[in-house]
Amino acid sequence: MPDKTLNIEDEMKDVAIIGAGPVGLFTIFQCGMLGLSTVVIDSLEEIGGQCTALYPEKPIYDIPAYPEIMAADLIAQLKKQAAPFKPRYCLNQQIVALSQYDDFWRLKTSLGQEIQAKTIIIAGGAGAFGPNKPPLKGLESYEGRSVFYMVRRKDDLIGKKVIIAGGGDSAVDWALSLAPIAESVRLVHRREKFRAAPDNLLKLQELSQKYNFELIVPYQLDSLTGKNGILHAVNVKDTNGSVRTLEADILLPFYGLSMALGPIADWGLVLDQNHISTQPTTARTNIDSVYAVGDIASYDNKKKYILTGFSEAAFAAHDIYKKLYPETPLHFEYSTTKGLPQ
Repeated sequence: MPDKTLNIEDEMKDVAIIGAGPVGLFTIFQCGMLGLSTVVIDSLEEIGGQCTALYPEKPIYDIPAYPEIMAADLIAQLKKQAAPFKPRYCLNQQIVALSQYDDFWRLKTSLGQEIQAKTIIIAGGAGAFGPNKPPLKGLESYEGRSVFYMVRRKDDLIGKKVIIAGGGDSAVDWALSLAPIAESVRLVHRREKFRAAPDNLLKLQELSQKYNFELIVPYQLDSLTGKNGILHAVNVKDTNGSVRTLEADILLPFYGLSMALGPIADWGLVLDQNHISTQPTTARTNIDSVYAVGDIASYDNKKKYILTGFSEAAFAAHDIYKKLYPETPLHFEYSTTKGLPQ
């Protein structure tokens, strides 16, 4: 349930964080370490962003100190890390109105909550999102029963005949993860070349030697065969128009996300192809007191890694501290030295 309405007479927060994905959660920690209070707003019903909504059981390999960690476990750890700073979460709502006063912002949400904050950090990933769906006749009748755009519980696919479609990291990661437990896995891609981590591509080549796995390339999804939402087969077509039928219980199309900034697009921010332009060492936008971090932030040579967003969160928090408390010098100390604020 969302928190109670924060009316104008309620306490002022130092930072309103828009987005409760992994970078948004780490932003709470970075702000908290500097003594900055936070409120977090997210359009989803749960914290975690894409990690929770799209791939909670997807393994992530590029988080420092974790050779492998499930997306849901990463979110749980980030929530635990942020907990000592007592952030206020306002979930299942968007910011629909924004007003700037002399030294603070007033934000109104789609649920009627009014929030006061001295600064804003947009950590909204790539904005509002949803899966890109393949243009297949009758697809909707299978969605939620045989066709899924994310895997919430890997164990639900034990012993199933699984078709994965796509050529990016998600498709390859799930092929590696499901091949050992599924009856069969077929990975369909329209090109022979995949856009995934090189090490995982090497592992992909080894799957057919150990499991019932096959690469179906270059092919595209053509049609579905089944009844009452229960899939029986997926028909695929090659570049010459030849059709091949693949037995299937489950289809997992991983064609990325369709993205939109939503109301943020009307705030007057300088945008770069649906992303927000920022200064890389401060995370400042063109609007005073508004910052952006994570995938939504754009600057030259930006690398879209979660750890990049973590770094940007630190830059933003330190710049905000200097802005809000210019007369109180910040003597930087490592967390191992000063511990958590009491």
